[in-house]
Amino acid sequence: MKNILIINGHPNPSSFNFALAEFYKKGALEAKANVETITIANLKFNPNLIYGYQKRIDLEPDLVEAWEKIKKADHLVWIHPVWWGGLPAITKGFIDRLFLPGMAFQYRENSVWWDKLLKGKTAHIITTLDQPSWYYKLFFSRPSINQLKKSTLEFCGVKPVRVTYVGIIKTSDEKQRKKWLDKVFQLGTLLK
Repeated sequence: MKNILIINGHPNPSSFNFALAEFYKKGALEAKANVETITIANLKFNPNLIYGYQKRIDLEPDLVEAWEKIKKADHLVWIHPVWWGGLPAITKGFIDRLFLPGMAFQYRENSVWWDKLLKGKTAHIITTLDQPSWYYKLFFSRPSINQLKKSTLEFCGVKPVRVTYVGIIKTSDEKQRKKWLDKVFQLGTLLK
């Protein structure tokens, strides 16, 4: 049985991202997966990596619990909006505080290379946009996806990482949102 972890990076509980997370979860449960969730906005932690990698600070209990869920998961589902081309600040802070040397990756001594400590995991990024996905890719080079997919997840060994764009949110109606929710439900049943 596959262990799925849904990580919701939207800080507003009334956002469409929360509905997407719920529908993905329903689909995964229907497919008989073990499903856990992390709602980043509900965690109590300092999102600032105060000393960078020079000095380690203790993880707050919510981050310790979140890391245990990440280690246990076979498949990570990241759901977040695109804000100013990137991730919400709280989501970036969550990554900064948890995806650390010795946990998610390990630099090799006297080398520019590193070991990927999250090998064997897969991921799916579901991101909402207020512009067409083709425009986000063509004119902005999709910075949030590059950051999360390439510079974080693949850097740490998570592969493959699929991406699903949902939008344009701000001009969508209930009929369109229902189609997106049905699509995300189906993605949850695929367990890929």
